[in-house]
Amino acid sequence: MFAVIKTGGKQFRVAANDRITTAKIEGNPGDTVAFDTVLMLTDGEKTTLDAKALSEITVAAEIVEQARGDKVIAFKKRRRQNSKRKRGFRAELTVIRITDILTGGKKPEMKKGEASAVALQAGAAEAKAKPAAKAPKAAKAEAGALDASNLSLISGVGPTIEKKLRAAGITSWNDIAAWTEADVAKWDEELKLRGRATREEWVVQAKELLAGKPPRAKADQAELASGEDY
Repeated sequence: MFAVIKTGGKQFRVAANDRITTAKIEGNPGDTVAFDTVLMLTDGEKTTLDAKALSEITVAAEIVEQARGDKVIAFKKRRRQNSKRKRGFRAELTVIRITDILTGGKKPEMKKGEASAVALQAGAAEAKAKPAAKAPKAAKAEAGALDASNLSLISGVGPTIEKKLRAAGITSWNDIAAWTEADVAKWDEELKLRGRATREEWVVQAKELLAGKPPRAKADQAELASGEDY
């Protein structure tokens, strides 16, 4: 039996006793953690994809250690501008061991003080997201109706880049909002974005959209028309 779970903006295929390294999960070695976002379950020849059935499945794991990833160097240079910047980054990681895949709505026993499944699945970026700034009712209503999978609402994402992002499995604002500096550097190199994600502040834009703010292009147009600062 194995399951596909999502945590830290990434998907993992896991089975009992597997060890995986994820984005940092709060807790100490030996703590039990649970993952409620299960995307698929395969038991023998039977595969479950139904959302209702998957909502009753929980993957339990034990924290093995808190670690840090290899140093990533992000170097940026502007031609003929006498400008360059070099930054180092090491991601905070957690090594966990899968202990069980629980079905039928069962939940693992959580000790006092241990992380809950709901808190884990919120994700670091969403947990820290600030409430949207006050805006006119019309703008809020428009933002609330927007589709989180519409990547083109992020300034700087055109049809060609959107196609590249979707081919790489990046399909929503949530995926981009969860990017770390290392992720930005990685995708910039793999997708040949030429620094666009950093220059256009894609991560910030994605968080703004998730918080209910209107897309930047529309906000700029509204500001010019009304003189209001969004």
